[in-house]
Order: sequence, then structure tokens, then C-alpha cells
Amino acid sequence: MGHIVVAMNKLPSAKRVQILGMMVEGMSIRAITRLTGVSKNTVIKLLEDAGTAFAEYQDRELRDLPCKRVQVDEIWAFCYAKQKNVKAAKAAPAEAGDLWTWTAICADTKLVASWTVGNRDTETATYFMNDLASRLSNRIQLTSDGHRPYLEAVEDAFGAGIDYAQLIKLYDAAPEGQRRYSPATCTGIKIERITGAPVGKDISTSYVERSNLTMRMHMRRFTRLTNVFSKKAENHAHSVAINFMYYNFVRIHSTIRMTPAMAAGVTTKLWEIADMVAVLEAWEAEQEAARKPIDMGNALVG
Repeated sequence: MGHIVVAMNKLPSAKRVQILGMMVEGMSIRAITRLTGVSKNTVIKLLEDAGTAFAEYQDRELRDLPCKRVQVDEIWAFCYAKQKNVKAAKAAPAEAGDLWTWTAICADTKLVASWTVGNRDTETATYFMNDLASRLSNRIQLTSDGHRPYLEAVEDAFGAGIDYAQLIKLYDAAPEGQRRYSPATCTGIKIERITGAPVGKDISTSYVERSNLTMRMHMRRFTRLTNVFSKKAENHAHSVAINFMYYNFVRIHSTIRMTPAMAAGVTTKLWEIADMVAVLEAWEAEQEAARKPIDMGNALVG
């Protein structure tokens, strides 16, 4: 008998470049489907494969990073329904409810060195901090907000080998009748030095908060007060991986005049979206090699 081969249709590379470009510019899957003529299922399959490939690539390549000043924060979104509406939602999946994306950005290179999608609890914070610690080549100064799970998580991941401070913002009540649309007014800040000797002028969360705004602008799943949201937590995570691949390797940062990956020494060249597709296709080739067809003619029968 010959080889068992399963044939699969695949989008041309140019079409993949087009679709991924639309994704990272904030277009919804339905809009991409309408503009490209590619089926919704095919676009979702590309989202899943690209998200997996780019997460694995960055997990492998973002190591021994020279970061010295790192800022961390969490950004809210939801899957299927907001947490308060999950009980009343029909056929809500197990992962329905609030989703938090924890991000760590290097203040100097603007590289997003680590991210984690999960809950806003100590378990997720500990996983996130240990992942960040595994990517660094030297001692860092870390700044977070006053979210309490950071205290235990940073201690678990870094011990005493870090200069860590929390920047806690103090807010006034929002104007009556505008709570939904107007953020509360920041009336002051409080700085708490937790570990080591953090330098006062470097205690800041400005860069990571600006990065969160970029996420909301470039990922429709994060946009507030719209009918756009993730239906599956996995696809939410895939979207995050794709966008950070674009942000780290392709998008020239206006402040440093290069990509964050170049500034951090992860790569020496300016990438294009076609290079992202090349990473995806190399990942697909690896997956295909792992599923090599069985030569039944050479199989031994016991």
C-alpha cells in the first residue's frame, strides 16, 4: 500500500498578508470576510493558526532580554458576556465572563516582553511574573499599580533580586450621570517602595498604560461600549499574540524610530507582515512534518 495523504486547501501567502494586515489594524472578522471574499471559517482558521505560531515564536525568541525598567498592568475585556451577565446568558461557555490581559513593557525598548491572558487573581499574576522573570538577562526596576496580587507574585518570581515599587493612583468620584462614559478624575498618586531601591524618577506606569490604549485601538475585541467582543477565550488569546507579533516586530515605534524587537536586539532587520506569514508557514511545515504520512507498505505486522 502507498502513503496515506490528506490534502488541505491553503490561502496564498499574499492573501494571508492582506488578512493579517486587516486584523492588526483593528478590523473585525466579519468585515475582513466582506472585503476579501474569504469565508468566515477560513479567516478564523488563519486566526487560530497564526495566533498559535506567533505565540510559540515569541515564547522562543523573547529570551535573555536586556530590559532594565519594566512596567506592568492589566487590561480588561470579556468573553461571550460580561461577568455580571453570564448567569443570564444562553448557552454560555465555561470561559465566559471577564478576561484580563496582563502585559509587561520595557520602558527603554518599548518591547512587550511578556503577556498572559486569564483572570485578575493571584494565580494568574504569579504565572505572569514568573514568565517575565524567565525572559530577563539582568536585574530590573519594576513598576505596577496597586493591585494586591502583584505583591505575592513578584516575591515568588524575583525574591529580593528586584527593585520594585507600586504607583497607586487616587481617584475622585466621576460626575453624576457620566460614570459610564467619563473616567474618574485622578486627584493624586501614592508611591510605595516594596523591594530593593527603586529610583524615584523611574517609578511610572505611563508606557504600559499607553500600550493598553494601543491595544484597544488595534484590537476590536478590546473596544469599550460596542457590540464587538470575543466569543471564545482561545481566539481572544490568539488575537493578542498576533497583535503583539506585529507590534514587537513590524510596527515602527514613533519614539525609538525602529521596532521594539530591533531596539531590544531580538532581530537586526525591519520586518514586514510577509515575514510574519513566513513564520506561520514555517510553523505549518513543522506541524506537517510531525504528521508524516505512514508508509503502510513498510509497516511491520506483529
